[in-house]
Amino acid sequence: MDLLQYTFFQRALLGSLLASIACGIIGTYIVTRRLVFISGGITHASFGGIGLGMFAGISPILSAAVFSVLSAFGVEWLSKRKDMREDSAIAVFWALGMALGIMFSFLSPGFAPDLSAYLFGNILTISTADLWFLSIVSILLIVFFSLFIHPILYIAFDREFARSQGIPVQLFEYLLMMFIALTIVASLRMIGIVLAISLLTIPQMTANLFTYNFKRIIWLSIAIGFVGCIGGLMISYFLQVPSGASIIFFSILIYAICKLIKSLV
Repeated sequence: MDLLQYTFFQRALLGSLLASIACGIIGTYIVTRRLVFISGGITHASFGGIGLGMFAGISPILSAAVFSVLSAFGVEWLSKRKDMREDSAIAVFWALGMALGIMFSFLSPGFAPDLSAYLFGNILTISTADLWFLSIVSILLIVFFSLFIHPILYIAFDREFARSQGIPVQLFEYLLMMFIALTIVASLRMIGIVLAISLLTIPQMTANLFTYNFKRIIWLSIAIGFVGCIGGLMISYFLQVPSGASIIFFSILIYAICKLIKSLV
């Protein structure tokens, strides 16, 4: 309990809660629509924005957000074309983002940058600006899903039916891809590029063991994600290991325990 008096730990707790909310909401859509591979491509493409930000002397998170959203739109646009397979479009942006990120980061002036915080995450270094970014993304997701939950459900389960109901499916898909990109970038400080996609899928997989209801999965995913973040945060602090790896390890441990309980009941 003595940890709670430290500002960095308070920020880490708040960041865990906000990230759990954002990832719990948009992650449920990702798992339902089976967009895990697309999200992985966007995650790695964001590295290009980080390198560009270092090179240009601007906030790497801000440049990563812009780069990720543009990459998400690019993947969505290319995947709709008949002359390009979806997995090929994802691979293009995945590889391009990583290549540009490495090139620009090493071309940036000054000392060679420490990329480990962006690759593997370090929640104990989360700043006030990061918390504001996470807060804005979380609030936007709550408002968007509250207002348009039924169109989102139709699109997630049956796009053709959604079109027959007069829902602008393409517009919603682009907006949801934008939210996926922003959520990924907002969570980079916590879990890093390498493991970001895990926080968008593992809590949802765990929640799916107990319910198939879309709204309940969201609520359960937020709770499971937060517990995973707290457990991983404690492991990270006491063992002095990257927070991203410890959060995902603890989340998988929760999934394994729940899976075991489910099989025994």
